[in-house]
Amino acid sequence: MRTLLGQRVRRDWLQLLLWIAGTAALAGAAGTAVTTTFADATERAGVLALTATAPAILIFRGTPNGADEGPFAFFLIFAFLALMAGLMSTFLAVRHTRADEEQGRAELVAATPAGRVLPTVATLAHGIGANVLLGLAVAAVFIAGGFDAGGSLTTGAATAASGVAFLGFGLFAAQLFRTSRAANAASVAFVLGAYLVRGIGDATGTYSDDGQHVTPSWVSWLSPIGWAQRTEAFDANDLTPLLLSLGFAAVLVGLVFAFQSARDQGASIFAGGRGRATAGALLSGGTGLAWALNRGAVIAWAVGAVATGLLATALSPLIDQIGTEVPAVAQTLQQLNPGGSMAQALTATFFSIVGILASAAALQVVIRARQEEAHGTAELILATPLSRLRWLSGYLVIGVVAVTAILASAALGGVVGAQRADDPAQAAGDALEAAAAQFPAALLFLAFGLLLLVFVPRLTIALAWAVLGVLAFLGVFGDLLGLPDWTHDLSPFAHSPVPVGDDVDWSGAFWMLGLAVVGTVAAVAGMRRRELATGG
Repeated sequence: MRTLLGQRVRRDWLQLLLWIAGTAALAGAAGTAVTTTFADATERAGVLALTATAPAILIFRGTPNGADEGPFAFFLIFAFLALMAGLMSTFLAVRHTRADEEQGRAELVAATPAGRVLPTVATLAHGIGANVLLGLAVAAVFIAGGFDAGGSLTTGAATAASGVAFLGFGLFAAQLFRTSRAANAASVAFVLGAYLVRGIGDATGTYSDDGQHVTPSWVSWLSPIGWAQRTEAFDANDLTPLLLSLGFAAVLVGLVFAFQSARDQGASIFAGGRGRATAGALLSGGTGLAWALNRGAVIAWAVGAVATGLLATALSPLIDQIGTEVPAVAQTLQQLNPGGSMAQALTATFFSIVGILASAAALQVVIRARQEEAHGTAELILATPLSRLRWLSGYLVIGVVAVTAILASAALGGVVGAQRADDPAQAAGDALEAAAAQFPAALLFLAFGLLLLVFVPRLTIALAWAVLGVLAFLGVFGDLLGLPDWTHDLSPFAHSPVPVGDDVDWSGAFWMLGLAVVGTVAAVAGMRRRELATGG
């Protein structure tokens, strides 16, 4: 047991460090925002009262439990903390179970005295330990920020309990599906679904007479994030709902051991599809194969982009009211887009998120290429007349297609949402410019991913997500947190053009396009000389 646990820690320590540090930094950013941007209790009360005007805001935040600093911070950030804990936990669970079965590692371990059950127990202990550390880190950040210790510990416990619940689902999904890709997709869908269901429960909740508290509707009881949110940290500090999270995980873990004892190594509850006996014309080349492997993910990212673009312009009528009644919000938006209008600042902020989505999609295409190489399937493809350059170029083309599709989807959503604006033509134009402005940054991340794939293939997945997370954080929150300018300037998102009145400065975009071209050419040139790197 100790050996298996140590092996998991050695494999994961860097990834877990980044997940935990990133989530704790997110909590710290929220705490800082509450004590600086929203330092005035009257302004905090005004923000909460305005959510009654647009309950859809609660889908992305949480349920208000008062305008004091602690409850307000919990309202702002807890749903995101639980989301991060969920993604970290499900990826960990699938990586050490189904992925190990796919690559034959689990079979080797099962042939030792460890057997088939002990590795799963070690993964469970490893995941619980990671979530305990995550909860302690979140609590420590809030306590260091001057928040109440009881509420901080409740927030940390709620975050950890959410992670344990999702850990159980990740282990369960690994039993259901034959591939780690399908198990990860099901797990991510479950985490995002839990976030959305919690949001619907919040948005359909009941407001108190003063508009400062919301009791979520019954729908939120269907979500692990909703259970943890009902702890009402910094207010009631009720840990009882967390028993549901732990009970949910216990039931799923029980099913995991039952399924595992009844199935063969490498088998799954849902049998994998046989696939078609013949391939269509699309699969006659490397680009078509890359598209077939990535189209599901690209469509999913595009759907998220449509929703984000829609909100960017649909909320513009409300933002003027918020800016008038809550000056802190107006100052924050002006800080993000100096010289522009409130609506332009809101549009630029939402489309910076779209830029992050497009960059993530581009990196995911590259990571898919790396997975094909690591699993040995790329080797089979390259044994055919398809050259390495054409194989890599296929993923490059699909990466560009993914970025374009996501930005176009967001622009479409922005144009539709602009019909609610006071000046629809201006709002639609701003949305189109903001979407185009994110194109160079996303291409730069695509080039970065290709460089990782070619020159440090075994580090591609970890470095790609880590660098994107850090640079997205610096680009979006660097100015707000008062970080040094040089750290903010490290992020490509800080150099994406933003509409200011009728003008847009595109100089940053041209620089990023130039760097993207140079990086892509270097990656293509490097691909001609390197050997394939399977495994890892």
